[in-house]
Order: sequence, then structure tokens, then C-alpha cells
Amino acid sequence: MKIKNLILILLPVLFFSSCKYYNFTGTGKIDADSFQVNFFQNNADLVEPGIERTFTMALQDLIQNQTSLSLTNEGGDLIYEGEIVDYRISPTTATADQRAAQNRLYIAINVRFINKNTPEDDFEKRFSFYYDYDANVQLAGASLTEALDVIYERITQDVFNESLAKW
Repeated sequence: MKIKNLILILLPVLFFSSCKYYNFTGTGKIDADSFQVNFFQNNADLVEPGIERTFTMALQDLIQNQTSLSLTNEGGDLIYEGEIVDYRISPTTATADQRAAQNRLYIAINVRFINKNTPEDDFEKRFSFYYDYDANVQLAGASLTEALDVIYERITQDVFNESLAKW
């Protein structure tokens, strides 16, 4: 009877203490309290105004939503910085009369990740994704916002996985 009681007591203790090393976002244990996302400059040959601010904010929001880390402007334990290195629109399919039927917006972002507490986790890597859209659509306003949302959702999740989830 004593062994059964001991197991009933230890099981919940072990279960709840293991949450220290794993959480539901898949980040595991993060040896940091704060993070900062420095402004990502737009160094692409084709410049679309405002996309650098949108990306910077998207990355901040994702990390805040998926971790308990505090966002700071300086002195963060984790630092994200980099630049948009490619922004291009190109045709992907053609019609019978040699006109574009579909275009592709492609964005590539170079990211430098610095972990002050665990320097072996530091990296510099290029992340990219694309959005295909009908050639008759003008990529501005709501259509541009939709394209950027799709692209940035994928890129920010890839950056998060590479830096914190280790997937």
C-alpha cells in the first residue's frame, strides 16, 4: 500500500516538473528572459515601402505570442536582426498568347540570431517564401497585405523554429 501511495504522489510531481523543460509551443527550455528585434532594413533591389516595418512587427508578435519572453528595445538576451535582401515579382505561368497568367511575389530575408546566454545557438541564415497570384491582380492595398501576411507568417515561423524550437 505504501508503494502505491508513493507512486500516486510522485507521478503528479514528475508530470508538472517536466513542464519546465517543454511547453506546448515546442520551444523546450529557453535560457533567456527577454528578446529584441532590431529593425530589418530593406536592401532589396526592388523596394516596396513599409515592408521592413511590417516584417519587424510580425516577428515581434510571433515571439511574444509563442513564448513568455519580454520584448525589449535594447539589452535583450536574444537578439534578432538582419535585412530584406530580395523582393521580386516574376511570372510563373503563361497563357496561350504568351502573357503571364500568374505571378509570384518572392521575398528573402537574411536573419542574424544572437543568444547572449548560449552563443553556440547563434546563426546567420537566409529565409524565404513566395506568394502566387493572378496576373490580372494589381499587387497593392489588400492584395499586397494578403501576400505579405502569407509570406511573413511562413518566414517568421521558420525563424522561430530555427532559433527557439530547434526543429
